Amino acid sequence: MGETWTILKVIQWTTGYFARKGIEQPRANAEVLLAHVLGLQRIELYLRHDQPLTTSELARYREAVRRRAAREPTQYITKKQEFWSLEFEVGPSVLIPRPETELLVENALKILGTGPARIMDLGTGSGAISVALAHECPTLQIIATDTSVRALEIARRNADRHNVSSRIFFVAMDLFAALAPLPLFDLIVTNPPYIGDAEFSELAAEVSGYEPHTALKGGGIEGLTVIRKILQEMPLYLKAGGALLMEIGHRQAALLQKEIEENPQIEFHEFISDYSGILRVLKLRKVNR
Repeated sequence: MGETWTILKVIQWTTGYFARKGIEQPRANAEVLLAHVLGLQRIELYLRHDQPLTTSELARYREAVRRRAAREPTQYITKKQEFWSLEFEVGPSVLIPRPETELLVENALKILGTGPARIMDLGTGSGAISVALAHECPTLQIIATDTSVRALEIARRNADRHNVSSRIFFVAMDLFAALAPLPLFDLIVTNPPYIGDAEFSELAAEVSGYEPHTALKGGGIEGLTVIRKILQEMPLYLKAGGALLMEIGHRQAALLQKEIEENPQIEFHEFISDYSGILRVLKLRKVNR
């Protein structure tokens, strides 16, 4: 890059470089990475635009730029992502929390109100859903599960960061595998793997190349294997009248509609659209008896 690079000059150069590499939002990526390397907020970059970078800062920034140009997600480089206005640690062992997943938190809070309740978070990953719910509602007791021990380590740190670890019990298991079939939960919430084999090849390189495949691929061409297993087993663990909220993939609502209607254990269901108009969340209620 040269020897006398100011903050502004570095941002301008990197923006052009990322644009040539086909990186979306190249300036935003350049600013986020530089702010991370310098330990600043993005707004501070403009207040110090003529500040030169040291040799050490340039070296660390070059490495961050190299990783991003190789399509590694910015969030894995900075090790953080905002979700529900809270900052979460993320890494290659967990999915990066998406804005549409906030729909699960929003609708869970509508269902739960302010009273005490017992919740299960299947496939917690970074713990974003559990931590957000516990942060909003201090009367909740949450069991959060994941097959990945490394994911659970990150989830525990996120719970500690937001002072909710005393109300979330983290368990390493595959779906309901380690639980006795008892109707203990008022709500089951889950963002399961749901990418189909046919769709996986179409994902952005940042997703397919770096995010954990076990948390992405739902099984089968349509990605419905895990979802169907949850729908089959969840009545054993929900209280009468209890609810399930599950994030699903594009076009999966139509594929699931008939089998949900024919399930005698379900007395109500609806599909909730995300901000793009995609039917993104399945909400259902177990028969109240």
